[in-house]
Amino acid sequence: MTTLDKLIAHFERFPGIGARQAKRFAFHLLRQDASHIAELSALIADLPAVMTECESCARYFARNGHGTLCTICAAANRDRSQLLVVEQDSDIQPVERSGYEGLYFVLGGTVPLLHQEEGRKVRGPRLKELVTSRLSEGLSEIILGFAVNPDGENTARYVETLLAPVLSGSSAKISHLGRGLSTGSELEYADPETIKSALKNRD
Repeated sequence: MTTLDKLIAHFERFPGIGARQAKRFAFHLLRQDASHIAELSALIADLPAVMTECESCARYFARNGHGTLCTICAAANRDRSQLLVVEQDSDIQPVERSGYEGLYFVLGGTVPLLHQEEGRKVRGPRLKELVTSRLSEGLSEIILGFAVNPDGENTARYVETLLAPVLSGSSAKISHLGRGLSTGSELEYADPETIKSALKNRD
């Protein structure tokens, strides 16, 4: 396997990228000058040193030398009674633009209907531990914010089953984003008004 083949194979592992797009990325790089490729290589190499995972919500943020919490989790003015569980880091930004003021947890993926083994990769145990500790700190609602598709709905059922023993006897509830989100849509691509409506009409 050539260097180009290996690069294409790496691009194919990116979410949503197929063989054709992977080849386009690789051949695009071949057309760039050496300084551009060197800069890109340096940025990729520096990622582990400049980014870290939030101890609480599990999203990645730039290391700031002030601790292990991201700016959202560390902010004193966030509503700590609400916890919105999302699939991936990129879901957080559009929700923030909608005006949501609670906290987050990034599950790290979905639990597909047809490939249950993939569900082992999500941060279920970590979410269960977080909710357990937050209940004593006033957590009253866990909002599930997954894509409105079969895998998203299956993931929601997984989380409900996971948290059922923890929430038993508690006044805290699990809710779902309202159908302001159309069937098949992903949170990452929804506009702020749609997300705002989905939050308002959650059940």
